[in-house]
Amino acid sequence: RPSIISRSEWGANAPKSTLRNLAEEPAPFVIIHHSATDSCTTRAICQARVRSFQNHHMNQKGWNDIGYNFLVGEDGNIYEGRGWGKHGAHSTPYNSKSIGICMIGNFVGHNPSAAAIKAVKDLIEYGVTLGKIQENYTLLGHRQTTSTSCPG
Repeated sequence: RPSIISRSEWGANAPKSTLRNLAEEPAPFVIIHHSATDSCTTRAICQARVRSFQNHHMNQKGWNDIGYNFLVGEDGNIYEGRGWGKHGAHSTPYNSKSIGICMIGNFVGHNPSAAAIKAVKDLIEYGVTLGKIQENYTLLGHRQTTSTSCPG
């Protein structure tokens, strides 16, 4: 079981309203994003980044909560976003049938750290074990779902 830093641990605000459940569960898709920001290599910096993403999503974009189900830092930690089984705001038209994982950093020119890649793999395997992700899931990079430079 991978260690997942809970919303309360990273200092999340409560969602504006109750988050919808996924229309399809276990989720048939896993969507990988990057934040297109500086990466983070310590838990303290990663937690601050996650809080800033939540604030941006809720205050500037007007969403109910942070858009992603989970986020992963180059520190190798997994941060709970909306969590398992929740409808995301990360990749139309997949929001109702996917788990969205954001890798914190800009990975157009280089790959994420080995620790971050391992954390994503461990999280997906754990989701399958829990019955939250289908065993035969499809893994997509964000740019495979919509027109974006996000490599996923």
